[in-house]
Amino acid sequence: MPKAKGKTRRQKFGYNVNRKRLNRNARRKAAPRIECTHIRHAWDHAKSVRQNLAEMGLAMDPNKAVPLRKRKVKAMEVDVEERPKELVRKPYVLNDLEAEASLPEKKGNTLSRDLIDYVHYMVENHGEDYKAMARDEKNYYQDTPKQIRNKINVYKRFYPAEWQAFVDSLQKNKMEVE
Repeated sequence: MPKAKGKTRRQKFGYNVNRKRLNRNARRKAAPRIECTHIRHAWDHAKSVRQNLAEMGLAMDPNKAVPLRKRKVKAMEVDVEERPKELVRKPYVLNDLEAEASLPEKKGNTLSRDLIDYVHYMVENHGEDYKAMARDEKNYYQDTPKQIRNKINVYKRFYPAEWQAFVDSLQKNKMEVE
C-alpha cells in the first residue's frame, strides 16, 4: 500500500547530537553483558575474548585446551609435545570460580505456607484416615485420598525434622488427654 502523498519528511542531520557518546553507547549496548561477576570485573574491553580468558586461566575452546593424544604405533618412541603454557595474569578469577563451585548448593524449592497448614490440620484431625480427610470441609480443592497422601508425603520429604517434631507433639498431646 503506497504512502499518502506529502507525508514523508526529508531526513535532516542532527547537529546537536554528540556522535562520540552515541557511538560509545552503541558499542557498549552491542557487547553482551557477562553474567559471572568474577569474570566481568576482571574483563578488559580492549582485549579479545581469547586473550581475556587466557589471562584468567580459562579456555575459550575446550577441545584445544585439553587435546586428545593420538596413540602411537611404535611402543618405544613416545613423543610428548609440550606446548608453552600461557601466562595466567589473573589467577584470582579462577580461584574465586573454584571457591564458588565448591560451595554446597542451597535448596531452592520449598512448600507454600498454605500447604503446610493444610497438612498439619488434616493430620491433627484425622491422623492416617485419608478417606476422612477427603470428606473434610477444609478440603477446598476436593483432593482425593491419594492426592492428600501424596501431599503429606511431599511435606515429610521436604521437612523431615519438622515432621518428626510435629508427630512427637501430637503423641505428647494424645498422652496428656488420656
